[in-house]
Amino acid sequence: MRIGIGYDVHALVEGRQLVVGGVNIPYEKGLLGHSDADVLVHAIMDSILGALALGDIGKIFPDTDNAYKDIDSCILLERVMSLTKKEGYIIGNVDSVIVAQRPKMAPYIEAMKEKLSKIMQISEGQLNIKATTTEWLGFEGREEGVSAYSVCVLIADRSKEE
Repeated sequence: MRIGIGYDVHALVEGRQLVVGGVNIPYEKGLLGHSDADVLVHAIMDSILGALALGDIGKIFPDTDNAYKDIDSCILLERVMSLTKKEGYIIGNVDSVIVAQRPKMAPYIEAMKEKLSKIMQISEGQLNIKATTTEWLGFEGREEGVSAYSVCVLIADRSKEE
């Protein structure tokens, strides 16, 4: 068993779509980043890569590479899952939290779980996504950005031993 932790943060800006957990969320601002800036998917990928001891998404998908400009982060998650399989692991579970004052994330969590669990080839029961505010404190509370945290447990893929 291996455990990894991930964290990501992106600024909220005008003129971008807000994509969190692979879901487009109607809002007047979106997240700034080289890719689609999906803060939740980035945190999840970092937790998986951490458990694999392969660094982070900046190492695997550098923001200096135009191949990743405005890319859908779910495509990157698929690539991380391929690396996970290649390394001989499967996901045991993922627990994550999105931190944003606004917009409210709760109405979109089930859609996020459905989409991301399919990409990670796990049941929705193996993926937990929570959302919280900071009660108006910090950059999230001032609505300047959104952050996300993730913890991932990987287990050896026993089907490879057969």
